[in-house]
Amino acid sequence: MKKDTYIARHAMGKKVIGQALVAHDGFSARYDLNRLQGVFSRPAHKLAGQSYIDRILVLDTAKGGVATAWMLHEMRSRNMVPQAIVFNTVNTILVQGAALGDVSMMAGFDVDITEAIPHGSFVEIDPEAKSIRVLDPSEVPTQEALEEGLARVHFPK
Repeated sequence: MKKDTYIARHAMGKKVIGQALVAHDGFSARYDLNRLQGVFSRPAHKLAGQSYIDRILVLDTAKGGVATAWMLHEMRSRNMVPQAIVFNTVNTILVQGAALGDVSMMAGFDVDITEAIPHGSFVEIDPEAKSIRVLDPSEVPTQEALEEGLARVHFPK
């Protein structure tokens, strides 16, 4: 396996490719996000001001309770969700929320995933293989080259 591929102990959802927003910080849909503007809004969050829509979030841990579950579902109804969320550690409530909101999720790596994945890089999430892989710039697909059913997320034109 290539050095830029990391295997999770837990994974669910669909295969996606997108740009990673990476921070050694937590995630709460209730407290960290402005769900109407689609940005991280808690001033102390390391991704404050950045849009999470259609991005792949790579964060340290899940925070919060049941509100996050229904919020992810509500955000999906308005097409304002991340494509995937990748954690070092996750709680069962956020797993339920990701399932309800149809957001791919991975957690539990042998490395600190927030240190392994470069911020802004393009990554491929493959829940079936439980892998996240950093793409070489030459591997970033164009719309025409995407496999059927693979979500296109903020790619260069």
